[in-house]
Parts: sequence; structure tokens; C-alpha cells
Amino acid sequence: MNELHLSLDNISPIVLWGANNEYFEVIKKHFPKIKIVARGNEVKALGDETELANFNIRFTEILNHIEKFQSMSSNDLGHLLDTKITIPSPGETTQEKTGGSGEAIVFGPNGIVVKARTANQRRMVESIDKNDILFAIGPAGTGKTYTAVALAVRALKNKEIKRIILTRPAVEAGENLGFLPGDMKEKIDPYLRPLYDALDDMIPA
Repeated sequence: MNELHLSLDNISPIVLWGANNEYFEVIKKHFPKIKIVARGNEVKALGDETELANFNIRFTEILNHIEKFQSMSSNDLGHLLDTKITIPSPGETTQEKTGGSGEAIVFGPNGIVVKARTANQRRMVESIDKNDILFAIGPAGTGKTYTAVALAVRALKNKEIKRIILTRPAVEAGENLGFLPGDMKEKIDPYLRPLYDALDDMIPA
């Protein structure tokens, strides 16, 4: 029997387990083949490797949701438990599967689920897990910027990075930046608007 240990640092037990351990019982019933033990700020799960991999993905998404929103309703819990995922086969790591093949990249405010919706977007998700730098080239409207921002937000939430730096070439479309009104920030803001809009979808104001 395999063991999995997960830390609950910065997670409120009341929010996670619910009143009178209501959510804890729901989670246990959802994973009948796993023995789940909660002690202090740690959760220990015992069971088959594949079942534990499934539990690890689900439970990590629950922790990410709570860490971001500082709350979780019964509807939120049900959604997080029932979202379709690909269960890693023995020998594969959770990280290899998380985010690919149309799975959620990141959860935004109000239950928004951001995921790769096309084959090329899935290639972006898979490529960023294997490379430090990724160049995405393609026609406008194919989700390059949105997917890139989602991957950056995911890395920030997972504490893989400490901050997101927004950069974008100011490609002029007939006008001259020097003649646009406002200071430098106001001149550049229109070019960064797609990045701001994407961030608004994924990070609460």
C-alpha cells in the first residue's frame, strides 16, 4: 500500500473540512478505496498508486481553490471533485498530466475554468512543462496570449515563480506613440490590454 502526504500550510481547516467535518466526509466518500487521515496541518492518504494519483490531483485543486478564494462552498467542492481529469498510469507523475489534454490550467474567480481548448493550445501547455522559454507563433485570435497568461498564473499559484512580468512589443498601427495622449504608462496600456483582460479573468481584483 502506498502513502501520500500533503501539507495544509496556509489552509484553514474549517474552510477545508467544513462545519462538523461535512466536507471531509464528502471527500472520503468520493475516494472509497483510499484511507484518508487528517492530523494538524497534514493529510495522509493510503491506497493504490493510481487511486492516490487521482486523489492528489483532486485534493491539490481543492487546496489551490481555498488558497485563492479563502472559501469553499459545497457546490465548489462538488465541482472540483467531479471535473473530468486524466488519471496518471503507474510510473507517470501528477505533474506530467496536470494541465494537459484539455484539463483545467487554472481556476479563475466565480468558478471560471481556464483550459486548453485546441490542439495547439494543448501543445503550449505540454511544452511549457518541458521548457523554460516558449515562443508561440500563430494568427490572431488563436488563444496564444490567453493561454500564456493562464500558464503564468498557474505557475504563480503553484509558487513556481514569485511574480509575473508583463512585456509586449508596442507595434504601431499607423499612429506614433509619441503623439498619443498621457504619460508613458497611458501610452503603453492599450498594447497591454489583452494581458490585463486575461489576468482579470483569472485573478480576483
